[in-house]
Amino acid sequence: MTDAQVACVGQWTLQRRGGSRGGKYPRAVANFAVRLVHGPGWDSSRQIRDQPAWHAHAAFMDGLVEDGFLILGGPVGDGEQTLHLIEAADEQDIRARLGGDPWAKAGLLRIGTIEPWALWLDSRPRNSAR
Repeated sequence: MTDAQVACVGQWTLQRRGGSRGGKYPRAVANFAVRLVHGPGWDSSRQIRDQPAWHAHAAFMDGLVEDGFLILGGPVGDGEQTLHLIEAADEQDIRARLGGDPWAKAGLLRIGTIEPWALWLDSRPRNSAR
């Protein structure tokens, strides 16, 4: 078995992965669908890249991707929400990590929903380095 071994627990698919936050032993993670929505600080008269602290937000999100926490994501529909595939230990881990976003702190974005996501179909290589 590889370190990307999959074990099904209820409806959550837990994966054993190493990585920058894994320490000596790989940590168990689950997949979640996370929607972020505009908060009270969002200025609807401005484009996304014209919102205050865009560069700080973008750098923060890039860091989550580099960590292997945020797998993919982006705006959906009319752009009022974003949808993200996140690998995390639990909902509290998600709330804690996303709470560090400069846009969350400034009230531009907030978490809309967090749902466990059983990924039955996945084209990513099993041993991909993240």
